[in-house]
Amino acid sequence: MMSTALLCGAVVFPGLFYSFSRVLRYSLTQWSDADVMSVSERLVSSVHASLATAAGVTVVASCRDVMTDSHWLVNAFALFGANFMAFDIYAMYLSHYHTQRVRGHPSSSGGHSLQTVKAFLFRDWMLVLHHLVLLLIFMPITLFFRRGLGDFFIGCFFITEFSTPFVSIGKILIQLGLDDTRMYRINGIIVLLSFFTCRILVFPFMYWMYGRQFGIPLHRVALHLPLHCNVGNLVVLAPQIYWFILLLRKASRLYLRRERGKGDANKDRPKTD
Repeated sequence: MMSTALLCGAVVFPGLFYSFSRVLRYSLTQWSDADVMSVSERLVSSVHASLATAAGVTVVASCRDVMTDSHWLVNAFALFGANFMAFDIYAMYLSHYHTQRVRGHPSSSGGHSLQTVKAFLFRDWMLVLHHLVLLLIFMPITLFFRRGLGDFFIGCFFITEFSTPFVSIGKILIQLGLDDTRMYRINGIIVLLSFFTCRILVFPFMYWMYGRQFGIPLHRVALHLPLHCNVGNLVVLAPQIYWFILLLRKASRLYLRRERGKGDANKDRPKTD
């Protein structure tokens, strides 16, 4: 089963990327390669996030004991999703490369090179690091070092992907020039709520569930856990908080811009007695 999951992931994610890019290239002929690569990468990311969320909900709902109950989906999806983490780095690079070419950036003028890779890593280093941590640390821990314990918590980590499709929808709407629409604003609210709930509140939720099972108050749960568990959670939580702050700043800028636009419109409106 494990080899089947790994093989499926190796076929599904590159296959989806290739299929999306082909469909977009032939149905939206006015789009550049940068548009096609960017939207294709975001669509594949949304598919993976949706599958991860479904797997996570299934695992969490089936585990009564947060430590010892197990579900076959945990290891299977960890292997299946590992292919996405590896391929998405490549897909993000392709999107970056073609975007820089469209903009006439010197680093991409001569084709693929070490310079274009360095420019990509410099620009998106945190996302790349996030993928590598999940691929090189999170996956081995899930598969080999847990001794079959904690499937509930792995399921919770899968659910953190719930906000990703809405983030991707927002970026696609921007690309389509629909960033000044009600749909974009509603999606922005969903992004903030889903990101905060599933990527930040999920951590105190996991601690609360552990404490409830063993009769430990929430504020004392961390003291009953091994140091490496707390450190690992902090390492995963820190970038989520950083990205949420960026989302809040972006939402604030959009709100202020919209308010200034309303103010300018009112000034230009002719006065009546």
